Amino acid sequence: MAYQGRLRELPMALDEADHRLFVGTWSPPRLLVLDTGTGKTVANLGSVGDADDIFYDAKAKRIYVSGGDGAIRVFAQKDANHYESLGEASTAEGARTSLFVAESRRLYLAEPDYGGQQAAIRVYEAEANR
Repeated sequence: MAYQGRLRELPMALDEADHRLFVGTWSPPRLLVLDTGTGKTVANLGSVGDADDIFYDAKAKRIYVSGGDGAIRVFAQKDANHYESLGEASTAEGARTSLFVAESRRLYLAEPDYGGQQAAIRVYEAEANR
């Protein structure tokens, strides 16, 4: 029997230097950090709902996760096995598609024409690691 539902891919990003794969899950909303050498989960953190995009910022050692539930969550990489949430930026409901451009230190988020809000592109400046 053929699959009749809607398929979506899980959002992922890669930290090549530390051999870590970042994976966003939807139910429950989590950020999983996997060791690409062993396949083991080294971190499991609460994340944004309806995650669509994940980006790893190697310069600042940060992970950005955008989700359609209306938020972007930022995580700090303390080392290859330790991470912490730095907080969330509120966005519009349904705004899940994003793009991080490392050269300009900006994250672009597409807000859809949804529920009375007009379509727009929001631009967020990424802070340097403190």
